[in-house]
Amino acid sequence: MASLQFGEEDIEDDRLRLIFTCCHPALALPARVALTLRTVAGLSVAEIASAFLVSEATMAQRLVRARRRIDEAGIPYRVPPPELLGERLGGVLAVIYLVFNQGYSAVARYELAGSAISLASAVVTLMPGEPEARALLALLLLQDSRRDARVTADGALLTLEEQDRRLWHHEEIDRGLALVPAPVGPYAVQAAIAACHAKAPSAAQTDWRAIVGLYDRLLVLAPSAVVELGRAVAVGMRDGPDAGLEILDTLSLGGYRWLPAARADLLRRAGRLREAADQFREAIALTPPGAELEDLRRRLAEIGS
Repeated sequence: MASLQFGEEDIEDDRLRLIFTCCHPALALPARVALTLRTVAGLSVAEIASAFLVSEATMAQRLVRARRRIDEAGIPYRVPPPELLGERLGGVLAVIYLVFNQGYSAVARYELAGSAISLASAVVTLMPGEPEARALLALLLLQDSRRDARVTADGALLTLEEQDRRLWHHEEIDRGLALVPAPVGPYAVQAAIAACHAKAPSAAQTDWRAIVGLYDRLLVLAPSAVVELGRAVAVGMRDGPDAGLEILDTLSLGGYRWLPAARADLLRRAGRLREAADQFREAIALTPPGAELEDLRRRLAEIGS
């Protein structure tokens, strides 16, 4: 991989070449994402393994195989010609989104989120007619606009409902809203969901009916249990917690901490505090150390358990 190193000059162009190289279609999609997170974003093997929900040893082997494949196939270090850009776009956008999420969820690593936004902007400049590229940039901007409202002065994570919306970066929101395309592709639908939150004057005024409709569309475009979880929470906010819990009870996401966390929040809203406490404890047991773990502990303490 020595040929894939980049210098300090013209760093965004070099990083764009690097990310397209790592996302070559000769590599399996999981390998493309993992290799780019390691090579471009500088994440540790352990961090990447956590993002993929696999063991560190499995991820290390995947990275070795990906590097060997690049060497064996003689994959060039360049942005592909225009006629080949389309086939690479999906992998590139997936990588950028994972880089952003790694930085945003870690709270202390917002530089990764900023790097992802820069890369997304570079892709939009390279491919201005691609709505999904614009949609991803819009989604990242809308999420990033909340960064200063997500934590208290002592570093405690706050839910979207608890955030002081006066601290949101409204210039970033305006830029993101201007980029949101029609909700046709998966990133466009996610950007439209983020736009609903960004435009709501308060948490209580959130348009949950529109959000449920967008999740319905996302389930058609990119069906997954995680999307179903997001829809269940939105249904719970629209129709009441019991309606959301009924959907959550049908989901199978073994080891995924946000399932018991979502169930705990809806149980809390339903006044079923003992059951909520049990679910918070289950989520806590599945969550690694960090701001998210402290948030779950705080919410458990707030219901008196």
